[in-house]
Amino acid sequence: MEDMANNLIQWVINAGIKVVIALIVLLIGFKIVNSIFKKLETANAKSGKIDASAFSAIAYVGKLLLKIVIVVCLISYLGINTTAVSALIASLGVAVGFALNGTVSNFAGGILLLFTRPFKVGDFVDLAGYTGTVEEIHIVYTKLATIDNRVVSIPNGTASTTNVVNYSVKELRRVDHTFTVAQNTDWEKAMECIKSVIAACPTVEQEADNMVRVISNTGAGIEITCRAWCKNADYWETYFSLNEAVKKAFANAGIGLPHQQLDVHMQEK
Repeated sequence: MEDMANNLIQWVINAGIKVVIALIVLLIGFKIVNSIFKKLETANAKSGKIDASAFSAIAYVGKLLLKIVIVVCLISYLGINTTAVSALIASLGVAVGFALNGTVSNFAGGILLLFTRPFKVGDFVDLAGYTGTVEEIHIVYTKLATIDNRVVSIPNGTASTTNVVNYSVKELRRVDHTFTVAQNTDWEKAMECIKSVIAACPTVEQEADNMVRVISNTGAGIEITCRAWCKNADYWETYFSLNEAVKKAFANAGIGLPHQQLDVHMQEK
């Protein structure tokens, strides 16, 4: 009995030392992994070679894989059969895969978005029925700030398979307006008013292919389209400025606007 007790104590001491060493190595290993990826992230932020959102997602996956390797190695060091552990992890992976089918789809969508890059953080986009500025691109969802300051989290599975309209890619954007004047007014004078407004607008790119033309002539009036180019950042300022300035120019020039008219005919019986 005394020998059994001594052997048990010795085994506990040896196992305890191994466990302590394993825990120390685990903590140091995790700290080294975090430190390496933090330095890589800082270096990438300075160089700007890889998009910050894409690098963050790649770093997250890389850290996770390295930490799993460290844990498996330490399990082997403790004398635990890694074959059984691997089989258990594989079984859990299959079970989790079925349970998180949508999440896996979002994860795959996130990887696709980060590599194809139809948009990046700071872009103004139409995405999944919402319009706003991309604030964050996570591995499973994309965060969008709408123009009325709502925050929308869109699953990447949806974001990667829907139509995306990116307004921030091109340097210039075109401002489109349609103005309707009355049939009995001088429509050529109205066009000159619009052209003068475009020429006087400081945010319009004067060397661009700006256009003012008649596009429709109906009973409701004569429709004149105005297409002016401006820098992306000046779009809304240009949009509202042109609208307001043309309204004032029409009023000053006496350009008549169409009014709805209803003719009623009385018939005596």
